[in-house]
Amino acid sequence: MDEDGQLELARDWWLALSRTCPTPLPVCDAHRLLAGLIGDLSASLDREVFDASAGAAAGAALVEAELTDPAVLPVSAGALARLGTHTRHAEAAQRLPIMLASFGQGYGTALDAARRQRRITVEQALTEAQRAADERFRVVFDHAAVAIAIGDTDGCLMDANQCLADMIGVSVEHLRGISVYDFAHPDDRDGIRAMVYDRLVPTGEGTVKLEQRIQRADGTYGWASFAITFVKGAAGQDDYLLAVGEDVTERHRMEDELHWQARHDPLTGLPNRRQLVERLEGAIGLAGADAQVGLCFLDLDGFKHVNDHYGHGAGDRLLTAVAAQLRDSVPGQGVMVSRIGGDEFVALIPPPADHDRVAAVADRLLAALEQPITVGHNRLRLSASIGAVVAPATGTDAEALLDAADTALFRAKADGKGRWVLRAHTSRPGALAIYSEEVRS
Repeated sequence: MDEDGQLELARDWWLALSRTCPTPLPVCDAHRLLAGLIGDLSASLDREVFDASAGAAAGAALVEAELTDPAVLPVSAGALARLGTHTRHAEAAQRLPIMLASFGQGYGTALDAARRQRRITVEQALTEAQRAADERFRVVFDHAAVAIAIGDTDGCLMDANQCLADMIGVSVEHLRGISVYDFAHPDDRDGIRAMVYDRLVPTGEGTVKLEQRIQRADGTYGWASFAITFVKGAAGQDDYLLAVGEDVTERHRMEDELHWQARHDPLTGLPNRRQLVERLEGAIGLAGADAQVGLCFLDLDGFKHVNDHYGHGAGDRLLTAVAAQLRDSVPGQGVMVSRIGGDEFVALIPPPADHDRVAAVADRLLAALEQPITVGHNRLRLSASIGAVVAPATGTDAEALLDAADTALFRAKADGKGRWVLRAHTSRPGALAIYSEEVRS
């Protein structure tokens, strides 16, 4: 945070304090003190190696400045919660609750020491210490910018803050007493049980991190990342689990979108070459000993004429229409139609594939282009040539199979357009060997 930001936050902090409790410091001295504390806290949050001791020092500094009214701690925590929006470190959101807790601890320790110096009775000191501890606990819960929950070792939520409630879309009261499984995705429950209640709880110490889907009140699912720590109970109290988390739904959405974009053709929405190779390699890897895989490599006849005569915009609209017709020509058959560039499309026929099935797919693809396609005010008629291959999946290389289909396509175009050539192959070390070929118009 720069100096102007520190001064602005210091003024707001002091204004909030002066409205709620006695303020013995002169305004200028108070601004200087609070700005310095803000600078120390901000620097600590941004350091590569995090040290929360700056929080304890800041809390003690308030007591030394005789800011000891009961309202000082919650008001200060509310002001300091804004530090999370000004820090640059990637883990600032997770660090801020820890810093606020340290701030409250330092304030409470210094306040206890100051009161002991004033010869407060032991009973009064214990009462004030417990009240301060409870206030520190609520300060962290109420002002943290991350989701915080406390649960017992059986999976029941004992308390949660507003951030977690907002993430799910319910009230804090609704969360108290429910099982952690109530808002987890059904497919994630076994993983949570294994990591937290079968591993962390029996160990009795440590922290685990998990990323899971959470069910919102409206029935939709989002994603949340949690760090769950086992905390041993003090003074005869039960052990408990402390969970600190954040909503990572937007990150998952962006990752899914980028994954989709990397594997689909932006013009037609069909799978692209990358996805084709991945699916082909996956089919080969899972195939049994006698399984076969097929490809139909399709190229439009005379597409260059469409671009030259009607323009590239018309060409793009034609490709989009062709893609839809090719995809719709083989519904429900497990066949994936992809566009790998220009006017080239490839249909993957996964195992079980044989000569007849691959030939039937090639016939359907050609038939899909028999009727004219309307592009703007023009009805365009075009045909396609197909190079098809069928080969044993075991030992087959995806790129070699694509090259073989491309070679068959070259043969189909050489023999005349609007036809397919099907080559059946058998594998041998280092190559694919042709043993039969069929040509059909």
